[in-house]
Amino acid sequence: MDKIAIKLNSDLTKSEIIQLLALDDFTPVYEAADRVRAASVGDTVHLRAIIEFSNICKRQCIYCGLNRDNEDLPRFRMSHEEIVATAREAVAAGYRTIVLQSGEDPWFTPEKLGAIIEDIKAIKITDIGTNEFVHPAVTISCGEMSEEDYAYLKSKGADRYLLKHETADPEAYSRLHPCGTLENRTNCLKTIHKLGYETGSGFMIGLPGQTLETIAEDLMLLRDIPCQMAGIGPFISNPKTALAGEKNGDPELTRRAVALARLLLPKANLPVTTALSIMTEEEHEQNPFAFGANVVMKKVTPDQYKEAYEIYPADFKPTDIAGDRKELEEIIKSYGRMPL
Repeated sequence: MDKIAIKLNSDLTKSEIIQLLALDDFTPVYEAADRVRAASVGDTVHLRAIIEFSNICKRQCIYCGLNRDNEDLPRFRMSHEEIVATAREAVAAGYRTIVLQSGEDPWFTPEKLGAIIEDIKAIKITDIGTNEFVHPAVTISCGEMSEEDYAYLKSKGADRYLLKHETADPEAYSRLHPCGTLENRTNCLKTIHKLGYETGSGFMIGLPGQTLETIAEDLMLLRDIPCQMAGIGPFISNPKTALAGEKNGDPELTRRAVALARLLLPKANLPVTTALSIMTEEEHEQNPFAFGANVVMKKVTPDQYKEAYEIYPADFKPTDIAGDRKELEEIIKSYGRMPL
């Protein structure tokens, strides 16, 4: 390992993480991450169905196409009935977790979100092992809220909350998020964890000004919260934002960060993010689960809304919830993993 003698475990220090990220040959670390994945969470790959139910956002994050200053984006809100109907179709196709994701849209009050959560949690799934009825897990990803609101959603049945911090560098955070602070973001994550949610955060690789040191700080923040899930993906420049024309993030460095997250958080749920999948879709010879990931997030957003949920530019084929699920299962099996 380039003559670096480092114990590849959850006790890695900041300086050790930086040294590992800079290795010429990262293969031993990938192999270690895959061993930790196998020992800690097994060969199961969890499939999550994402419903992007509103692209209206009050924030001004300068990398995100949903930011309130983007006047070129057609805005939408799905109705309560549309959201629950989509969730029912996803559950019928085999998904056991529904991810409700949106911009920070004040129209969706905690009460409205709580009613949606209750209806989704009432959907029944037949457990293959016991042949008894169980209910889908619900992950919420709707931004910053008060402790009272987080607690309310938890009382209505929300199981997980995903709130990416994007960068652990306070100055960079302020530049990217003129409408918020890293301190508040971190406090929200700690509150979410305190309330008993499976807590998720994450960050982007390739943000302007990012260094290996800041990536190491991002990884250590995930451990410090601590997080039970983390989404790490490459930055993709959106031409409708202030970061138009910036260089996209490096998929290889992204994979390295995921592998190190597996070492730091052995039991965490780590997805192959949508952004990383888009950037590496031509690399079919490479096992997408060989660096510690154990989750796939799949969009099930209805076609009339999907293209308008443009955090970054991407082309998506028409939604076929059942067909897409079957295709994913076959791909996962081809890599020797078990889809769930």
